[in-house]
Parts: sequence; structure tokens; C-alpha cells
Amino acid sequence: MQRLLLLGLNHSTAPLEVRERLAFTPDERAAALGALREKFDGCEAVLLNTCNRVELYASRAVHGRPTQQEMIDFLAGLRSVPADRLKPHLYQKAEREVIEHLFSVASSINSMVIGETQIIAQVRDAYEAARDSGAVGASLNPLFQRAVAVGKQVMSETKIAEGRVSVGSVAVDCAGRIFDHYRDKTVLCIGAGKMAALVLQSFAALKPRRMLICNRSPEKARQLASKFGGEAVAFERLDDLLVAADVVVSSTGSQIPIITRSRFDPLRRARRYRPIFLIDIALPRDVEAAVGELTNVYLYNIDDLQQVVSNTQSKRSEAVEHARMIIADQVEKYLAWHRAREMGPMIDRLFKRHHALAQEEVERTLHKLAGASDADKEQIEELARRIVNKLLHDPVRMLRDGAHGGAGMTPYLHAMEKLFQLEDQEDEDDGKGEPPQQP
Repeated sequence: MQRLLLLGLNHSTAPLEVRERLAFTPDERAAALGALREKFDGCEAVLLNTCNRVELYASRAVHGRPTQQEMIDFLAGLRSVPADRLKPHLYQKAEREVIEHLFSVASSINSMVIGETQIIAQVRDAYEAARDSGAVGASLNPLFQRAVAVGKQVMSETKIAEGRVSVGSVAVDCAGRIFDHYRDKTVLCIGAGKMAALVLQSFAALKPRRMLICNRSPEKARQLASKFGGEAVAFERLDDLLVAADVVVSSTGSQIPIITRSRFDPLRRARRYRPIFLIDIALPRDVEAAVGELTNVYLYNIDDLQQVVSNTQSKRSEAVEHARMIIADQVEKYLAWHRAREMGPMIDRLFKRHHALAQEEVERTLHKLAGASDADKEQIEELARRIVNKLLHDPVRMLRDGAHGGAGMTPYLHAMEKLFQLEDQEDEDDGKGEPPQQP
């Protein structure tokens, strides 16, 4: 018997400065999952980390570890953040609420930008990273597989992604308040990740005079430059590039700001104090907040841009309601499948154990009845079998009726394990079972 737990924070519960403290690189994420499993033996875990959220999903024995508080302490300890400072920004969920939340996240209705399509890939990436590190098994494997499928279903069967406003288009609109044309402007992109490419695509459509792409990996810079008709430049020339640029899009994996006030301030004179529009979509941030306090410097971070997106996008309430209906239906289907998966083996163990006990008593009795005929022995064995079946009829019926009616069966299943001492007989599960696919 497993219990699902979730600990997380997102754009609606935590400011950017808190979220960036909890940001994980891929290597750090793998190390965190390894540390969690080493500390809490038998625990499955997935760590979902995006610019808008950090969520730790866990599955462990009903009365096992970690507890919710231990999850808080673990996450806070990993990032050297005091637990009491982190706790006000966290949400905690268990069992059904975890499933509902994960399906909503994968379907993008829990995103700042409703209908954004990147989240499905991010959920899949988090799951695959946990699977590759051996951190998921019979509980989280089917849950995350189903979440990805639900996200795809919502995107394909609703209009939730239609008419959405992108971060890139909002960045262009914001820049339009500063520049009325781009034919003499230079756009600089620092970093070559997916988010940077999406924003750069919006600026490329404006046909600026120059598009410069720099990255610590020259090959990645060349690939992105080739895609948008720009030119790759050396990362080591960043100061010169900042002097030349009118628009800067920055999205690196640096753990500290690469554009600080002390670095940029001396460059302003060489720039002749021209306006500059800085778009910082990195987490942790690439541009120190104090840079935005300088005259003629217009700094937007990921929260600034996405808040504009959230405020300007059409409500699309009909599509959102349709998505919620799909999610609710899929939650019920998943729970029914999960209950059936847990209930079947338990009922089987229940009958096997009690028929075995009855057979022991039958044999003990028959040993004392030396003169019993074969017919008598068959009658006694049949009597024992019928008594066992009658005794187990009501508890088994309760389990089956509860599963059919959608009742929360975890407490009943756990009580059955304890009352009838079934824990030691639990069949091993290889974790490959999958929930039923949607029709």
C-alpha cells in the first residue's frame, strides 16, 4: 500500500526570488532524487522544476517516510533555505489531490499562461529523469504516464491553446513602447535554450539590422544563429556586445547573474546612454535587479512578461471548462484502475491465507478421526471451504462495492492488510502496469 504526497510552490504562491533559490540544474535534480531515496528507503520521487514551479512528488508506504514535514526539511536543506522561510510559500497535497493537481499541471490550466504547450514536455522530462535514475516504480510510473496522456488529450480535444499570447509576442509589444522600428537595431541573445529561441523568433520576424547570438558553447550559438539568420559571436566578448545591443534576450544556466550593475554601469558611456531593453527569462536570473534601476534601462524578468501575458490573454473560459471536465473524467478513470489494481491481489491473498488456515485445521481434525471415510473427509473439507467463503463475503463485497462507487478505499485496504496480516504475502510488482488508455 502506497501513499501519494506532493510538496510544491509556483508563480501564484512564491515570488521569483524564492523560486530561483529552489531552481535545479539537471545534474542537481538527479543528485536530489538520489539523496531522497538514500534517506528514505523505498520512497519513489519525481522532481518537476520549471521557471514557474518546483514540485516534489513522492510515493511511500502508508505509514512510511518521508512525512510532509520531512519533505519540507529535505527540500529546504538541499537549497540552504530556512524551512520556516520556505513553508509559507508551499502547498501540500495527498492522494486524490495529487492526481488532480498533476493532471491539471500537465494540461496547462495550472500555468500562468493557460494553454502553453511546453509544460507537457517539462512533465515528461521530469518523469523520464526520475525513471532513468531509478527513482520511480509501480506507483509513480503509471501516474506520470497517464498525466502526459491527459495533457495531450486536453490539447487535442479543446481549444485551450488557440489564441494564447506568448511570452515572445509580449516581449515585442513591450519593446515597441521604446523602439518604433528595428531596421537599425541590434538584438543580442545570450544563451541558446528553448525559451530564448521562442523569444528570439518573435524579434526575428521584425527583421532587425543585426541579430547576435552568444553562448558558452559556440556550436549551439551557430545552430541558433543559422536558424534565424543571425551571427554567432564569442561569449567572451559580452561587454562589447552589450555596448552594441539595443535589445538583449538572456536565458543561460548560470547560477549567478552574468549582467550585474557593476558590470553594466561602466558600459553606459560607451553606449552613449542609448535606451536598452533587457529580457531576462532565466531562472535563476541572469540580470541583477539593480540594473533595471539605471536610466534608460528597461528590464523585464520572466514574471513581468508572464504577468502581462496572463492579463492580456483572452479568457477562453469555455475551453478551460472543457479541459476541467476531461481532467475530472480521467482522474476518476485513473482512480478506478488504481483501486482495481490494489484490490484484486489483496482479495486473492485474503482468500489464499484463510483457506490455508482452514485446511490446516481440517487436516488436524482428520488426523484425530482415524475412522473417517473419504466421503466424510470431503464433507469436512467442503464445510471448511464454505465457512471461509461466508466469513469473507461481506468484507470482500464492501471492497468491491466501494471501488465501483468511487469511495476512497485506501483506509479499508490498509485496515484489511493489518487485520488479516496480509503485508508479508504481498505479491511483488514490477512497476510496468499501465492505466487504461482513453478511448
